[in-house]
Parts: sequence; structure tokens; C-alpha cells
Amino acid sequence: MKAIQISHSQTLDIIDIEKPQAPGPEEVLLRLCYVGFCGSDLNTFMGRNAMALDPVIPGHEVGAVIEAVGSHVPEGLKPGMTVTCNPYTNCGKCASCRNGRVNACQHNETLGVQRNGAMRELITLPWEKVIPAGLLTPRTCALVEPMSVGFHAVSRAQVTDIDVVMVIGCGMVGMGAVVRSAMRGATVVAADIDDSKLALARQMGASYTINTRTEDVHRRLLDMTSGFGPDVVIEAVGSTPTYQMAVDEVAFTGRVVCIGYAKAEVSFETKYFVQKELDIRGSRNAMPQDFRAVIHYLERLQNPEIVDRLITRVIRPDEALDTMRWWSENPGKVFRILVDFS
Repeated sequence: MKAIQISHSQTLDIIDIEKPQAPGPEEVLLRLCYVGFCGSDLNTFMGRNAMALDPVIPGHEVGAVIEAVGSHVPEGLKPGMTVTCNPYTNCGKCASCRNGRVNACQHNETLGVQRNGAMRELITLPWEKVIPAGLLTPRTCALVEPMSVGFHAVSRAQVTDIDVVMVIGCGMVGMGAVVRSAMRGATVVAADIDDSKLALARQMGASYTINTRTEDVHRRLLDMTSGFGPDVVIEAVGSTPTYQMAVDEVAFTGRVVCIGYAKAEVSFETKYFVQKELDIRGSRNAMPQDFRAVIHYLERLQNPEIVDRLITRVIRPDEALDTMRWWSENPGKVFRILVDFS
């Protein structure tokens, strides 16, 4: 069967791999319909993802249909069901797993990064990693995982309805943070350098937007918050300026949650850590309840056209190389690119 394979030298090939046999007793065989390309895949293609295998079959944002189930799989999973998947592993033995935070397993291997992923026609997974998607289409399912990462960051920030939350970066993960913060009743400030993304962030629940390239961020935030600054800042970009902005702009005794990986060392005025008595927290991957929450949100979405706006392109596997080259030249213009395996 066909699969997409990326190397770190800006090459991408369609390869033939062995078709999986019948699933094992506790496995589920999935037929992939749509699989999303994400920023980590672009970094792999550009040679900037040190965590990824080289070469690697990418893909961990999945919209699929169950093809077959093993003999010991619970009855809640049946052939023909539309599903997505939890693409992370957990060892059950490290400090994170011992503390119940399996999303941050020390030895995690994410599909499409540390192990070969879902950019293929069929894949077999343990049944525990398969998530029923309710009323969602396979196409919409491919958006669940990246949004769940944003949802999880909001949980890490302990956002409530009395908070002002600034989300820096309105890609798919940042949009998830905007949505979840708004669902919790917070006042959301979306920040990005792209006005079209900011306009969509308003549709998805942001009360205010700031173009960080053209506006005075500090002054706008003080005006919006009666001089206090945001209670929570969620960093969803991964760059030196945005990390520094998060610490500089958050209110005294505020919470900063970091999702993005900065590609270089970041220098801070560490006095703010102490003077503001800040809570600075990392946020990694997502928990099963975050996946369920995203599915719940998408099932009840009042404006289904939003889903279309979150999908930049739908391509065939043979268009993947040209698309990755285009994306590498236009990194700020993409929400999600889906590969259609149906």
C-alpha cells in the first residue's frame, strides 16, 4: 500500500509499504480518510526537527473509519465507525505517568515523529488509542488533535470566567486555546501578525485582537485590562520575542503557559518571575478528556463554515511534495493541510 515518507533533506516520497494484516486481539485496523500535516512535519521537511526519525512516515492528526477490530476490543468500537486517535504513547513507569499526567510521558513517542505515523492507507493501533468521533466527519476529525493541544493548555492555565486570557499565535493550536478559554467564560485577547487569522479568532470567541506587528501590544493590553495586564498568557508560537512578550505582559501574579518550542535560547528579565510571583507552566500534547472536549465542541458548532476556514488545502498524496515546498515558502498562511487518502 502507499504511504508518504519525509526525510530531513527537504525530500518527500510516495513509498510502498506492507499492508497490515488482521488486527491483533487488542488492536483496531483503521482505514485512513484524512490526515493532517502540522508544523512539526514542516520542521521535519526543513531539517529542523531533531526529535523525528529520518526518514519518517508523518501524520498524527487522523480522521479514519474502523476497518476491523480484534477479538478482545470493547464493543464500543465497531467496524464502520468514524474515529480519530490519541497519537501519543506512555510508558506507565516514569514520573509523569506515575502522577497521572500521561500526556507528558518522559518516553513518549508520537505518531509521525519518534515513530512512523498515519500518512498511509491503513494503520493498526491499540484500541485504547482509538477515539470515537460521534457525529463528526472524517475530514473534521483530522482537526481534533491539534485543537486538543490548545484545550489542554487552557486546563494547565486553570482559566476561569473572571480571567483575561491572551493567546499569542492563532494557528490551529492557538485557535484551540481561544475556543476553550471562551467556552470557560474568559475574556480572550488573540494576538498574531496575520489579520485574517485574527478575524477568524474573533469568530471563534476572541473579544479583542492585536496585530503584534503593527500595534503597540503593551498599550493595547493596558487599555483592555484597566491597566492590570492579562491574567493568563498562552504562548502558542515558539519564538524568542513571543516568549519574552508573555512574561513582560502578563499581570502580576499571573499565569504563563508555554506550548511552542523556541528554536533558540531565550533571555528573560528574571526579576519579573519574582516581582510578579508568576506561575510559568509548560503544556505538552493533550489528555483524553481534551480530545473528548474538542469533539463535543465541533459536534455543536453553531457555524460549520468555521471548519472550512481552518482547512487551508486538501490534497492528494501525490501533491504532497509540491505542497510542502509551497508551505516552506509561506509558513504564516497555513492553518491545516489535509491529505485525502479516501
